Amino acid sequence: MSASVVLVHGGLWEAMDAEAFWRTTGIVKELTSYGLDVLAPDRPRRASGWDVELAALGELLANRAEPVTIVGASNGCTVAVLLALAFPDVVDRLVLAWPATGDDGAVNARTRAGLIERDCPPEVADRLLAGGTLRGVLDAALTVLARIPVAIVPSVPENPAHQRKTVDVLLRSIRGSRELAGCPEPPTPGFPPYLDQLARTIVEFVN
Repeated sequence: MSASVVLVHGGLWEAMDAEAFWRTTGIVKELTSYGLDVLAPDRPRRASGWDVELAALGELLANRAEPVTIVGASNGCTVAVLLALAFPDVVDRLVLAWPATGDDGAVNARTRAGLIERDCPPEVADRLLAGGTLRGVLDAALTVLARIPVAIVPSVPENPAHQRKTVDVLLRSIRGSRELAGCPEPPTPGFPPYLDQLARTIVEFVN
């Protein structure tokens, strides 16, 4: 039986979906070519809270018996962690790729302004941005993830929205977690040369 991977794309209240993040960039095709069973669902585009996202993607796992690896990207790392916490009997591995920095006041202020420009109600923006190292997740909850293998893919080079300090805090907070080879996050122009590296990195971790 092929190992299964659920890819959770990035973005927050913007025109981003699984097609643009995972398929157009070639990631789904590449992972499939290595024999993985790949699921790449769309996150709710304008969710009123992380609980809404968890409920939507949780439908994929609610009646699943076979184990699955969750790969979260950028703000999708929040959803990936919430899925791992909510479905401990199903999620047996977790990859946090290019985790969005959630504990930087200046970054959150800019993100909040962008959310409101995209017609996000201020109270919803505040709810989405609340949390710790990862938005929507209390840092204390991260320690629970030590029960499964967890890997982190840093953004290389780092940028204000995906800072190195976030990776370092996650590595310290999740006992036994390890860092994988970093690369630019898709679908930025710098990503294409790293497609095969990323795919092989994920496959080796899953297997």
